[in-house]
Amino acid sequence: MPFRIALTFDAEHPDRPAAAGNGERLLDLLANEGRRATFFVQGRWAEAYPAIARRIVEAGHLVGSHSHYHARLPLLSDEGIAADVASAQAAILEQAGVDPRPWFRCPFGAGAADRRVLAVLAGLGYRDVHWNVSSEDWEPARSPAQVAGLVVERALAIGDGAVVLQHSWPDQTLAALPEIGVRLHDLGATFVTVDELPVLPAPPAS
Repeated sequence: MPFRIALTFDAEHPDRPAAAGNGERLLDLLANEGRRATFFVQGRWAEAYPAIARRIVEAGHLVGSHSHYHARLPLLSDEGIAADVASAQAAILEQAGVDPRPWFRCPFGAGAADRRVLAVLAGLGYRDVHWNVSSEDWEPARSPAQVAGLVVERALAIGDGAVVLQHSWPDQTLAALPEIGVRLHDLGATFVTVDELPVLPAPPAS
């Protein structure tokens, strides 16, 4: 049965070694497959890689914010959250040429079910976009085959409206992406951006 699936990528500074140029290669893969995705861009990452940030927009992908410093937002005061989000917005606008509002993804998913954090984000014009399919691509022990298997299995379990969490930097993400695309397409998936979904996933209750 046909179903919609949104591939999302957190474009951020990696927290472990990763091959240089993975961001460019990821965009090449998506272009070759003719698929649009949603990128949640960290402000500091956009400042470090402005050419890739611009290319994300030029390729027609949807852009949201992934904060500026990638801090766990519940640890910050309301003023701290607002300052961080404003810094990210300014960096993304300057480097990528697009306003990321209203799309936002809390770093680590922390704060996605926190009323205070969500209220501050809403006051800044944002809504958090959680996920219901985790690729676990940040785990160094995961092979590309395991990442692909997790995404396909979990996306099928969700069905229409699956939102997949991936990252722009892990080697295994790039290696798994072609298999993910082929298998899900053969199973009836249509790839969309998160703004094309009528309902977004709810985070687990904290």
